[in-house]
Amino acid sequence: MSAPHGGAASPFKQPKAVWAVAFACVISFMGIGLVDPILPALAENLHASPSQVSLLFSSYLIVTAVAMLIVGWVSSRIGAKRTLVTGLTVIVVFAALAGTSGSINGIVGFRAGWGLGNALFIATSLAVIVASASGGFGGAIILYEAALGLGIAVGPLLGGELGAISWRGPFFGVAVLMAIALIATLAFVPALPKPERRTSPIAPLRALRHRGLLTMGVMALLYNWGFFTMLGYAPYPMKLNAHQLGLVFTGWGLLVAAFSVFFAPRLQGRYGTAPVLYANLLGLGAVMAVIAAGVGNPTVVIVAVIVSGAFIGINNTLTTQAVMLVSPVERPVASSAYGFLRFIGGGLAPYVAGKLADATDLSVPFYVGAGTFLLAIPVLAGGHRLLRRAEQDTGEGRPVTPTPTLTPVGAQAAATPPVVVAVGDHDRAAVIVDTAARLARDAGSPLEVVHVLQTAVVDEQAVDTEDFDQARAAVTAHLDRLSAQGISATGQILASVGDHAAAGRALARHAAEIHAPTVAVGRSPRGPLTQFADGSFTTALAHAADCTVVLVDPDHIPRPLTASALTELRNSPA
Repeated sequence: MSAPHGGAASPFKQPKAVWAVAFACVISFMGIGLVDPILPALAENLHASPSQVSLLFSSYLIVTAVAMLIVGWVSSRIGAKRTLVTGLTVIVVFAALAGTSGSINGIVGFRAGWGLGNALFIATSLAVIVASASGGFGGAIILYEAALGLGIAVGPLLGGELGAISWRGPFFGVAVLMAIALIATLAFVPALPKPERRTSPIAPLRALRHRGLLTMGVMALLYNWGFFTMLGYAPYPMKLNAHQLGLVFTGWGLLVAAFSVFFAPRLQGRYGTAPVLYANLLGLGAVMAVIAAGVGNPTVVIVAVIVSGAFIGINNTLTTQAVMLVSPVERPVASSAYGFLRFIGGGLAPYVAGKLADATDLSVPFYVGAGTFLLAIPVLAGGHRLLRRAEQDTGEGRPVTPTPTLTPVGAQAAATPPVVVAVGDHDRAAVIVDTAARLARDAGSPLEVVHVLQTAVVDEQAVDTEDFDQARAAVTAHLDRLSAQGISATGQILASVGDHAAAGRALARHAAEIHAPTVAVGRSPRGPLTQFADGSFTTALAHAADCTVVLVDPDHIPRPLTASALTELRNSPA
């Protein structure tokens, strides 16, 4: 998550390195959707059965799954940029080879190589964007989310247009676009420092010994089984050409992107992670059952597939957050272990679905897919207690998820209720703290500095911009500077996964517990659209706090956030 900032830096004022990787992300997110519209054409032109064509999903995803176990080990040795460049190079080579192939077996084999490149790329792309960003952490996440939405929505459309010309078109299209991204990455992305600690290649497998991570991973395996059964086989009963299939899956992609970025965090904040996932998996099971029952009616299949995009978008976001909440290991290790299980499920599903379809009829794989969605519900229930521990009730019957945590830093002398100031890892943090210190001094109160430890979950990736030691060092630096000025101050680290509004409400509860008379916060650089997506830290804080909330702008006189000021804040430019 992005912390409260003092300046309103535009997320689009980024260096060329960020734009280069963001462009590559768009092409990467096109991946599955780009190929889906040409599945019937592949079967017809290469004289292959649907089950044979489905293997291009299986080879791609199974290799991606296995590669996820070692990408952390690779990246920790050669660095994020080299890992990213290697992944892009592999994708370019094998996408082009798939386009030149004359047999379905050749495409299946080249898609396996493509899967290796995909694993190397997706494991490092978000981290590279964040590390290269100059427009703030929040701005980098906005760009990544924009790349996600654009890639998912445009991929099927482009695939349908290129596929209408030739089934080879989407493969060559990916190769050309990724080659452009590769050149831009080499030219503009600077060398990034290697991690201080190297990752063991068996760390992800060891991590699966933890019950919470294993439970969420198995749930993701079952979910992806149903998901890729639908992607692999739904195009056939639709009886559409490549262009028409592209339009259908564009509608599906728009719902995936919208519900992943905008609606999943709001549903989670209102009802909690587990309840939303239970309802969502039940909804996916129902949609798949409708496809199975209506497999002979193209209209039914088309509508059901488009509607499924809403459920898939919610599931992608919340499953990743659930994994990060219950996992006791480092995020990169947890991501690799989780990625291994979910991609294995996605890879095995098309192969098994093909065998079932050949032995019975086309409805059976969809019924099995519906069953795997429903089976994921009791699996998730097995980890419900672990997940619930990461959630908390506000006292108003409304869960706050994920639960942020506060960790004291330095001496905690609190005879007098302090003025609280919330800042993040950005260049104006010191100025905001110093401005809040003047407020505290004028009020005759000590100051408490709360540093917001930033974590973002976007679709199926999570990234931190700083580790806990860096956050502690930032708080200590504030305290040392204030002490030199003769100002009494204490420190806290507020850590949260994903939702900004949850962190704001957590700070409001903390302020109430310590009877703080005032909470000071800087202006967020995130615009109204992004704050709608995952909630506004400042707005949630102002609504939940019992004390005065002051917007600190070092260039203007600090002012309380009244109802009219909140409206102005929401409508102000990023």
